[in-house]
Amino acid sequence: MAYEYLKEEIIQYSKEIGIDKIGFASADPFKELKGRLQEQQQLGYASGFEKGTIEERTEPTLLLESAESIIAIALAYPTRIKNSPKSVKGDRRGLFSRASWGTDYHIVLQQKLSLLTEFIESKVQGFQYRSMVDTGELSDRAVAERAGIGFSGKNTLMIAPELGSYIYLGEMITNLPFTPDIPIEDGCLDCTKCLDACPTGALVEPGRLNAQQCLAFLTQTKDYMPDEHRDKLGNLIYGFETCQVVCPYNKGVDFHFHEEFEPDPELVKPRLTDLLHMSNRTFKEKFGKMAGSWRGKKPIQRNAILALAHYKEESAVPDLIQLMKDDPRPVIRGTAAWAIGKIGTEDGYTEIIAAMKTETDETVLAEMEKGLGFKERK
Repeated sequence: MAYEYLKEEIIQYSKEIGIDKIGFASADPFKELKGRLQEQQQLGYASGFEKGTIEERTEPTLLLESAESIIAIALAYPTRIKNSPKSVKGDRRGLFSRASWGTDYHIVLQQKLSLLTEFIESKVQGFQYRSMVDTGELSDRAVAERAGIGFSGKNTLMIAPELGSYIYLGEMITNLPFTPDIPIEDGCLDCTKCLDACPTGALVEPGRLNAQQCLAFLTQTKDYMPDEHRDKLGNLIYGFETCQVVCPYNKGVDFHFHEEFEPDPELVKPRLTDLLHMSNRTFKEKFGKMAGSWRGKKPIQRNAILALAHYKEESAVPDLIQLMKDDPRPVIRGTAAWAIGKIGTEDGYTEIIAAMKTETDETVLAEMEKGLGFKERK
């Protein structure tokens, strides 16, 4: 009875500190998840960003020996920008996906979990715990599903019926024997909108994602974007969320519960040409508090180049020519050459031919050939 009372106190306190949903789960091994993770690895579908071994990701007692239960939390984030700057010819804008708006969610959720920790420590002697948000070993989604936060959608995202899938997740393993909450039944039923809308086929079947083909993952890589996916990003420079946009549970969803997640229009929808020549220091100063900055400026700059090519923005050609000729990074030089060719100005083609005479990197030369290939197809 003491733990039931404490559980109710924690639930009440979570509301006071701005946690939108909280649930409690057992710390038993995630046996079904373990099998799926092994399959993902065998199929080559894992992203490579995952932390820990499969055992550590599915057995809470390996992370906290005294584990008895897990507390899961969820915070909703907004989906619409107030006073959004327009992207127009001559002044094109990129876009960070909604999951990167405002202050990095890792920081915000860890702060909430720290407050919960302090509250429980004030109530229980010998309290032991381990908290994590996204970058920890446990699967946030598996924990949240077991704790009744929501159900795992066919798009592999956690869907809370009252909040949709635009939610951040975190959890705390504890040594306290809380009564587990009841999981929510699957709510997707026969809907396949997310699978039908996935532009790369990354959702290979309901609930299974090939991360290597997912555009959200590919926007965070530092090598060349695969040829077949370059035209699919549009103006997105970090993340991709079509599988969320089409989900019926997200229709009309736009929660502005947390000031920390409010988007700065100039940051989440930045001018593309401003990104091209940005120093590391400037990038960190401007975008460092956003979740989308974690991989550094290179993926963002590469994606900005692709977005300018998507728009066929002729005013950006001089900037792209400068990158093609002077940037020390082959991926940026090569992507710029490809983009110049796609935009398709005669001056651009002339500059590619001239640059090929001094370029020594084979990958860049290959991209230059691809750029010139656009002229042949005109």
